[in-house]
Amino acid sequence: MSVSGDFKRKRPSRSELRKLRRSNSVGSASMSYTQTLTITAESDSGNSSGMDVETKREDVPSFVLPDKPVHANRESLFSSRSGFVNYRGLLNNCLLLLVLSNSKNVLSNLLKYGILVDPVSWANVIYNDPSMWPSFFTLSLWFTFAFLALECEKAFVKKWITARVLLILQGINLACILFLPCTVMALTRPTPLIAGIMCMSYTVLWLKMVSYVQVSYWCRQKRHKVKKMIDDNNFKKRDLVWYPDNLSYSDLVYFLFAPTLCYELNFPRTPSINKIFLFRRFVEATFLFFVLISLFQQWLVPAALSSMQPFKEMDFGRLLERIITLALPNHLLWILMFYMVFHSCLNLLAELLRFGDREFYSDWWNAQTVSQFWSTWNKPVHRWCLRHIYHPLIAMGHSRLTAQVTVFCLSAFFHEYLVSIPLRMIRVWAFSAMLFQIPLAYLTSFRSMRGQIGNVIVWVSIVLGQPLAIVMYMHDYYIMQYG
Repeated sequence: MSVSGDFKRKRPSRSELRKLRRSNSVGSASMSYTQTLTITAESDSGNSSGMDVETKREDVPSFVLPDKPVHANRESLFSSRSGFVNYRGLLNNCLLLLVLSNSKNVLSNLLKYGILVDPVSWANVIYNDPSMWPSFFTLSLWFTFAFLALECEKAFVKKWITARVLLILQGINLACILFLPCTVMALTRPTPLIAGIMCMSYTVLWLKMVSYVQVSYWCRQKRHKVKKMIDDNNFKKRDLVWYPDNLSYSDLVYFLFAPTLCYELNFPRTPSINKIFLFRRFVEATFLFFVLISLFQQWLVPAALSSMQPFKEMDFGRLLERIITLALPNHLLWILMFYMVFHSCLNLLAELLRFGDREFYSDWWNAQTVSQFWSTWNKPVHRWCLRHIYHPLIAMGHSRLTAQVTVFCLSAFFHEYLVSIPLRMIRVWAFSAMLFQIPLAYLTSFRSMRGQIGNVIVWVSIVLGQPLAIVMYMHDYYIMQYG
């Protein structure tokens, strides 16, 4: 038996312990901790011949040694080699400190500004807006563009128009979806709230219609091959929809309300509606909606307005202090908005429509790179970008870098579209911030930057980047409106 690893530790028998105690009384008690003991162990094969095995101090039970040792080879808990992972108590402590810090900010806000939450003013912003009815009329045209796309597809199937004419008509329809809100806002000048809702609605419609048109094109390309496969395998007996049977108003309306941006002919469906789950999501969405508006009115607006003067005077010290002050309410609202939209509202729609794919987000809070964050926090948009931008560019022979930069540029355009158009000013701050994500994504892609460091970089860009953009846009909007 070798000393390196063939000797197996096992609890000694009573006779062996008596022998060890007698040997200790003779002279083994004088051995130091660094010395070794020699004991005789019998082999497992039943061989009666003993063999001397050099055993370290740790291999001998502590009660055998006369000095009553208390030390052993152990790691500190905060060391990575310890394998300790239960830090729940420290997490509770951090949460308590966070609550106390926020309570102090809330109390300071109430003492300085009083109660600013006024539900009546929310309604006045909408009903007293002279551009309210033109804006709502524009929103009512939302379905018109979708139905036009459907009728164009039907006309092509009936051979009333050629493929070239269909492509031109669909391109014009998609362009009108983006330009109509801009035209209405330029003529009626609605409030940023109404304008933002309008731009967001038409952006979602544009993304959905791009998917609808592109999927229809893919189906037309493989129509004859699919028809032959259906005839050979008798797939018609199965409850599946095939092109062009999907070209119906019911199918399109379902897609328009479904919590997805990617069109499919056969969406995954759940067998029934869970009414308890549906009620919980409805209560969550309603409650969080009023909480968000209240926090925005009471906390975010005063913090943002107080940042105007340091920005105007270019007092960078006070400006940095204001941005850090603004970061807390802004980030809290962003987290609550994420939960309300991606969990409560989208799950509410999914349950109502029995939509099966509920993966609207992944664990973006653990993202170790910027690219990982953008691919996990908004899964519907990420799937759309992969399916309709990234993979088609790769299939056309473009490099992965070109496809990634194209996706970031398109995302930057829509971020700027959703901010600049409602505010009626082009400042490209949002566009520049999104383009800045490209080198940041490259930086965090290095192996040395991943892990804890990469996750901290992602959180810093989220927590501090957003309030900086808010201050810059509010400053420019204030200057434009009031000089």
